[in-house]
Amino acid sequence: MLKTIFSFVAVFGLSILPLIGKTHTVSSASHIDSVCKFVAPGDTIVMSDGIWTNQAILFKATGSANNSIILRAQTNQSVLLNGTSTLRIAGNYLVVDGLRFENGYSPSGAVIEFQGTDGTASSYCRLTRTSIKSYNPSSIAIDYKWVSLFGQNNRVDHCAFENKTHMGTTLVVWLPASKIPNYHKIDHNYFGPRPLLVDTNGVSVNGGETIRVGTSDYSMNDSYTTVEYNYFDRCNGEIEVISSKSCGNTYRFNVFASCQGMLTLRHGNRCNVYGNYFFCNNALNSGGIRIIGEDHKVYNNYIEKSNGSSMKTGITFVNGVLNSPLNRYYQVKRAQVVFNTLVDNRYSIHIGAGKDSELTLPPLDCTIANNLVWSTKEQLITYTDIPVNMKYEGNIFYGSALGITNPGGISVTNPQMLFAGDSLWRIGSSGPAVNAAAGSYPFVVADIDGQTRSGLFDVGADEYSNEAVVQRPIRKNEVGPASIVTSITMRSETRMQPASFTVLRNYPNPFNPETTVEFSIPVTAYAALTIYNGIGETVALLFKGNAEKNTIFKRTFNGSHNASGMYYAELQYNGVTIIRKMLLLK
Repeated sequence: MLKTIFSFVAVFGLSILPLIGKTHTVSSASHIDSVCKFVAPGDTIVMSDGIWTNQAILFKATGSANNSIILRAQTNQSVLLNGTSTLRIAGNYLVVDGLRFENGYSPSGAVIEFQGTDGTASSYCRLTRTSIKSYNPSSIAIDYKWVSLFGQNNRVDHCAFENKTHMGTTLVVWLPASKIPNYHKIDHNYFGPRPLLVDTNGVSVNGGETIRVGTSDYSMNDSYTTVEYNYFDRCNGEIEVISSKSCGNTYRFNVFASCQGMLTLRHGNRCNVYGNYFFCNNALNSGGIRIIGEDHKVYNNYIEKSNGSSMKTGITFVNGVLNSPLNRYYQVKRAQVVFNTLVDNRYSIHIGAGKDSELTLPPLDCTIANNLVWSTKEQLITYTDIPVNMKYEGNIFYGSALGITNPGGISVTNPQMLFAGDSLWRIGSSGPAVNAAAGSYPFVVADIDGQTRSGLFDVGADEYSNEAVVQRPIRKNEVGPASIVTSITMRSETRMQPASFTVLRNYPNPFNPETTVEFSIPVTAYAALTIYNGIGETVALLFKGNAEKNTIFKRTFNGSHNASGMYYAELQYNGVTIIRKMLLLK
């Protein structure tokens, strides 16, 4: 599973490892500002461990595609920013790594922004292994975001965001008026508990989303942002845990645990929602996916034990507004909801939610196909309004009353599901879901486990298969700053190998306490051989300098003062990176 997860990370192509360049140690925001005036691509700025109070950090520089400029904590999570500290990432090809914001507040704007103080957006930048916790103002009515993403091709990964109690979305993607898509990536983050946002009278209010991609004003513009492999833990701020307000986004492989809200396609069209797990655990007002707009694809999702109603059900189709303005509700058109598994939800599917004198347009030309729905609670399908030209095919529903007159395309039969060892409800080898799918949906090529769907497809998110499971629900220890570091694991040795005549090996392996690391490169070039531990910290620099081509270089790594575990030898030259795993056993 980890190999699969990090293969996605590798494609994004932003390295957090130090490349060949200078290292500058700093102890204040003003010191960072002075260093940024002469820093060069490949350089690293190291923030000294300790408490940084009231520091308005402007990280303004320009790296290159092959040589990012890095601003990092001396030790991961050991630079504590508090008081009124903020961060502005201003430039291109910049990386911020390992900071911790805690028990402070932002006096102006977001805590972290991907833009300069002059409003110039940044691109190809990365925020990684950084946490923001309890960074709240004195009043919950004060609205600011914790992270604001501007520009294009930026990434937020392996970060943690916990206990935001005031107004304002935790993380926002802002679309430009120019209609240039964002192509941002938000992955492997821990979004920790966020309490219900209420006003001074204790009434719940909007403005407590965890992620918002876009705004109403620009919601018809493409963003193409990808939100994947994140863990949402008790994100209860409001009905929208994720609020998608733009077009062409992808939401996949995320886990939602006990969240009193939903993944909501609020504005915009043509989004893909697949491979997500909603473990609602009967949390109050919990739900799965809410659909508004046109041409969305919702497939291969697993939704279990949601406890909401009306707008908050397993899957909710919302009614639209005639000639809707951008900030209201567009009619649901041509949505394809296929190959999902819904288990033990209070209300499984709701069609026409919100119908009133304004929301008068029911879903049009939509498809509900090959879904497996099993619950003994309320009726399985709720029609608050009658959909127009709704297509049903290949579905299996069982447990409670269907709730509507069967339109055809729904088989009411026991799916004979089994509670598997991975704590998921799955189909067996001989149940009615096997080989029972109908119709053609070419965008569905695998199941929720990443196993190939072939021949006659099975109904639901899970295809019964003897293939190895390559996707599973991501776990809390696989996200956030303390999880496996992408700078190491995202680089497969096979993937990064530039040519068969480049050598990087060590012997013995496993070793105790010494091993010889040997390398040779095919061209004369400046090279660096660095050893990292399992959390990405530099353990040793074994070689740095000019290396003659076709020459064997041997260096000894002594792990006497290091703990047992996996280490990584990284060789860099001419923009090429190769990594070799080494196991120290004591």
